[in-house]
Amino acid sequence: MRITDIQRCEVRPGRLVEWTLSPATVAAAAAQPEDSRPPAYIQESHIRTAKCVRDGGLFVPTWLGTAFDLPGPADLGVLQEALRTWTVRHETLRSGFRWAGGPGDELHRFTLDAGDVSLHRETVGDFSDAAALAGHLQDRFDAVADALRWPNLIYTAVVRADSTSVYMAFDHSNVDAYSLHGIPAEIHELYTAGLQGRAPVVRTPAASYVDFCELERADADRIDDRHDIVARWREFIRRGDGTLPGFPIDLGLEPGGPLPPQKMLCEPLADAAAAAAFEAYCRPYGGSLVGLLAATGLIVHELGGQSVYRTVVPFHTRVKSRWSDSVGWFVGGAPIEVPVASAPGLPGALRAVRAELQAGRALARMPLARVLSLLGTDFRPTSPDLYSIVSFVDTRGIPGAGQWAGQKAYALLRVSYGDQVCVWVNRSHDGLWLASRYPDTDVAAKNMRLYVERLRDLVTAPLA
Repeated sequence: MRITDIQRCEVRPGRLVEWTLSPATVAAAAAQPEDSRPPAYIQESHIRTAKCVRDGGLFVPTWLGTAFDLPGPADLGVLQEALRTWTVRHETLRSGFRWAGGPGDELHRFTLDAGDVSLHRETVGDFSDAAALAGHLQDRFDAVADALRWPNLIYTAVVRADSTSVYMAFDHSNVDAYSLHGIPAEIHELYTAGLQGRAPVVRTPAASYVDFCELERADADRIDDRHDIVARWREFIRRGDGTLPGFPIDLGLEPGGPLPPQKMLCEPLADAAAAAAFEAYCRPYGGSLVGLLAATGLIVHELGGQSVYRTVVPFHTRVKSRWSDSVGWFVGGAPIEVPVASAPGLPGALRAVRAELQAGRALARMPLARVLSLLGTDFRPTSPDLYSIVSFVDTRGIPGAGQWAGQKAYALLRVSYGDQVCVWVNRSHDGLWLASRYPDTDVAAKNMRLYVERLRDLVTAPLA
């Protein structure tokens, strides 16, 4: 599944229908008592950051979404029930947060019973212009899938004679990018089963992300500022002059300036043969992720001159199989420092990255927000991204991956404001696809173009 934004996901004209949680569901939520299961540290950090940035006068949408096609003009009643059933299946989608005493106070969770969840359908109207439709969808997703409101999800369908396109958006607190990849197959199966009058072939219920939040937070709260994980983060931040790492190339930003708007870059990085050759070349060192980090380290050294490539590597925290099918935000980060100036080419960088990941990957299981609170350092959030990332996911084994091209399936990111660079590389059956959002400056555009072209050179070099 390719990662992109709403403007690049093949939006086509048609009749727009949308679903939100019904007024009865919202009323039931308002009457819910507190759920003793706390927010995950990453959820709480996300919501508090959104509030901090909003209080500073800037609205920064951060929703994630998915897009995919169903055949023919959809039976809206059957589709509605499929969407409702899927929503109920994933407990985090019927769970939210309230400020205990007022905005900025403690966050308390509430969770609806499955029977209290229903959807409200509204026909918005016919759109004949694709750009206008994409703009309308983005505006609606911004308004509804917002970190500081609940409900913070919305489903839509664009109905045509030959096909129906489904677009779904969620505040980031409920989903990560991996969660998005499983949605098309689950909705397709629920919808097809509804049309055929049979039981869906979907395991239900899925393990609850809300339960995961409780377990992860309890584990995180057991450590104190003397723990080895905290000490390692303390040294990593100290060596970075007291900050978490950005992307180490010139982005044309003014120090202390306002949060800049961002642009998105989406394009193929390598075809299937080149992706396989790159993986084979990198396998002795740990695989494609190691290769992408090593290549990035060499490139940013060329472009920016830094002798050490410092970054935080995102890893999933679905360490047990019970969470494999769960929708939620299962992501942690591991700090690495790669001495690229002294690395003898790509093989040397590969060895250095492998050693760093082996030494530090376990740190990703401890929420960074917990670590920062123990460090006592004032990381007042001014951007939705604490640091820049290069992420890699091999999506070929995800259920339904073989049908994504025919379904026009995409994972959607909202590009708004930010001073960091986020790079996502996904491997699908077609090869490697790169997506990135970066500050919208001429300098950043030039250097990101150089980065991607040089990355492509290094990734395809094993075929040369």
